[in-house]
Amino acid sequence: MDLFQVKRTKRDGPEAAIQRAIVVMLKARDWGVIETHGSQYQFGLPDLYAMHARYGTRWVETKNPEKYSFTPGQMEIFPLMTSKGVGIWILTAATEEEYQKLFKPPNWFQFLSIMRP
Repeated sequence: MDLFQVKRTKRDGPEAAIQRAIVVMLKARDWGVIETHGSQYQFGLPDLYAMHARYGTRWVETKNPEKYSFTPGQMEIFPLMTSKGVGIWILTAATEEEYQKLFKPPNWFQFLSIMRP
């Protein structure tokens, strides 16, 4: 590798930019936000844990709407969380339309490949 070449990671890509924008949007609306970081102790967890005094808590996974997939860990943990009554919301942008999804039923399963047109 060239000495001046910087190795790009997943944290530099479009999905990371979307996640940063969503965090800013949520905090501006008085949500507390904890960003999870994938490790052996957080295997398969959604990207964000958001909490609001009035609206409660939400697990939020950010996805790039143009290209996304679920990790094997997410495919193990998301169904488990859902089976125990824990909702997971997918957001793809820091827009009002996406924000309003947090007040509808959890939607992660709608992003599964079997649900895509």
